[in-house]
Amino acid sequence: MPDSRDTLRAIMFNPSQADVRRFFCGVRAKMISGAPMEAIETLASLWIDEHPEYFDELSDMDAAVARNYDSEPERTNPFLHLSMHLCISEQCSVDSPRGIRQAVELLAKKRDLHDAHHAAMECLGQMLWESQRSGRPPDGEAYVAGVQRLATTDGSFKSTP
Repeated sequence: MPDSRDTLRAIMFNPSQADVRRFFCGVRAKMISGAPMEAIETLASLWIDEHPEYFDELSDMDAAVARNYDSEPERTNPFLHLSMHLCISEQCSVDSPRGIRQAVELLAKKRDLHDAHHAAMECLGQMLWESQRSGRPPDGEAYVAGVQRLATTDGSFKSTP
């Protein structure tokens, strides 16, 4: 039988959809109550704060876990969106893929950090889509190059065919 360390590892490195949703709802609850947070929760709270349009969805954990965003394509999935913010923040903190930190920082000089993240998300999403479509590993170099292009051109996102 797995112990609590195994469970924690699974949640940290291979979280289920429900785990991710509970994490963000838990962070929102701590924001409201003023409860102490772990470092990753503090980072998540900063991105949640940037998205007040998600506050209601993050305030009802049971509804959040049950909701099917695939059946509502016109709605942004706040959990995917916030997860991408965390992903880009973590990528920048360790500069992996190599060059992402500088590319996002350059882009943030043209826009604010929040908008830079949203632009980088388009490139990240494109990289993941191409990886899934082709069956090859994600191309970190292409991802960084896409963010660099946004930082050094007019800033409009153009996907590759």
